[in-house]
Amino acid sequence: MDPRDELLTLDNQLCFAIVTAARNVVSIYRPVLEPLGLTHPQYLVMLALWEQAPRSLGELADELAMEPATLSPLIKRLETQGLVARARRQDDERVLEITLTGDGVRLRARARAVPEQIMARVGMDVAQVAALRDALAPFAGRRSGHPAGSAPAAPAADLSP
Repeated sequence: MDPRDELLTLDNQLCFAIVTAARNVVSIYRPVLEPLGLTHPQYLVMLALWEQAPRSLGELADELAMEPATLSPLIKRLETQGLVARARRQDDERVLEITLTGDGVRLRARARAVPEQIMARVGMDVAQVAALRDALAPFAGRRSGHPAGSAPAAPAADLSP
């Protein structure tokens, strides 16, 4: 067997490992997020809003690497749950602005336990999670206007509850 053929086995494919891991990550988060009433994509939206709110739909879509048309139904569900509010910007009616409600702000306190629970479920500590996250940076694409691999890494402390 040509040694280069070994590189073509499914188990040696980085793309397969990442796709499989992505599916599994969502299933690991599911039981942790259910008590908060959030799906994994909704959790990501809330994380972005807890960092900075209000934000326009377009800003959120960019931050989360999602299309606005995909993000919009998530925002509507979060609004129905009473966690966010949508309104047109006063100075530019074309811009839909998303802000946290009081319930959305208060949910953050309960969400502080999520990273610790996830680390316990996967048997990793903050440093290991940070190293894995940073190792994936070249494959993560653009985030906040930074080309792949050039976004500044968040400090490991961001992962702790």
